Amino acid sequence: MAQKNTTPQRTAKKTRQQNAEAGFTASAALGEALQSVLVDLLELASQGKQAHWNVVGRNFRDTHRQLDEIIDDARVFSDTVAERMRALHIVPDGRSSTVAASTSLPAFPTGEVSTEETIDLVTERLEAAVQTLRDVHDGVDEEDPTSADVLHAIIERLEQFAWMVSAENRTPAGR
Repeated sequence: MAQKNTTPQRTAKKTRQQNAEAGFTASAALGEALQSVLVDLLELASQGKQAHWNVVGRNFRDTHRQLDEIIDDARVFSDTVAERMRALHIVPDGRSSTVAASTSLPAFPTGEVSTEETIDLVTERLEAAVQTLRDVHDGVDEEDPTSADVLHAIIERLEQFAWMVSAENRTPAGR
């Protein structure tokens, strides 16, 4: 009977390239789609802070707190999108110059802003971010359903915020 070789096999040390991450790699189009979502989420958080610091008027405290919720979620969502991008071998770009140059959100006004105007401005920005998400969704879903699932959760929450925030300035239907 042949004796088994019990000497451990030596494996060659992997090169840096061989040790690099493997798996699904996103296309340029998927990278661009996720990047557009990322910059809008970063801008939403930034503009939310601008509104948070400068809102004045009736229902100040409620508006101030509601803005904190939006800002917190936008920051979490931007981190989730950026980390998803890295998992797909995409390099996210969250630099302020990139965000300013490529966001779809309109600029937020300077100075103090009334609570009523803040509600309308924030609703507009939430809806703009959702539109970006919806615009890229089908292409993302076609290439990477997992990334589309991430987008679904973000759309759901931002649409809920838009509804809740805009309700502050609404009057009941039929009145």
